[in-house]
Amino acid sequence: SFIGEESVAAGEGSILTDNPTWIIDPIDGTTNFVHRFPFVAVSIGFVVNKKIEFGIVYSCVEDKMYTARKGKGAFCNGQKLQVSGQEDITKSLLVTELGSNRDPEAIKIILSNMERLLSIPIHG
Repeated sequence: SFIGEESVAAGEGSILTDNPTWIIDPIDGTTNFVHRFPFVAVSIGFVVNKKIEFGIVYSCVEDKMYTARKGKGAFCNGQKLQVSGQEDITKSLLVTELGSNRDPEAIKIILSNMERLLSIPIHG
């Protein structure tokens, strides 16, 4: 099976089943792309029994290929990635994205979540 982000965004229905399924977003960061903001990627995932097996993200402008496989770790251009090990959230930098849904109920949820994040004494 195939699920494409662009077709789902256009209103086509999609149901994730237990069948092996490719999930593809050919322009991940469409809004960034439209505004010439350089964080755009091609994202591909492969799912079996509704569980991700592997994923590939190619950051086009940066020419970076991110890959990850269940139980095998994540890599950038072949080099293994690892988390920082920082356990104190007050010494962390949080990054978030607001999404494109402007439905009033969605906005309320997004702003409520942002308010909770902003109350944490983080670096930024």
